[in-house]
Amino acid sequence: MNPIQRNIAAVLIGIVAGGMVNSTLVTYSGSIIALPEGFDPNDPESLIKFMPLFETKHFIMPFLSHALGTLVGAIVTGIICVKKSINLVYIISGFYFLGGTLMLIIISSPLWFAVIDLVFAYFPMAWLAKKITSSN
Repeated sequence: MNPIQRNIAAVLIGIVAGGMVNSTLVTYSGSIIALPEGFDPNDPESLIKFMPLFETKHFIMPFLSHALGTLVGAIVTGIICVKKSINLVYIISGFYFLGGTLMLIIISSPLWFAVIDLVFAYFPMAWLAKKITSSN
């Protein structure tokens, strides 16, 4: 496989791997931290409706799903890509950053959560993934 094809595959596989981690954590978050009665985490309308009932603890799992999804996706990309292209991990963080920003706008999250999520869940995870995979 030539380097360009390998790098394209690395990014695509990283996006899928990160998405799987993200969606798994979101799906099972209610069994870790009890959600308000009647809330469906897989329904955006339910999220908008129940947002005023959320307490600080309810934002832990969304943050972790964003951060760990980005981290895993970036690590996978960093492992697969041609090593001189290690900065491709930032494509993963950019992809998830855009998705996270869009979701924060759609659901009108509290400002404190939006700031913490956008500052700490995406690009720092790509930086960490780069550090982890550059040493291999």
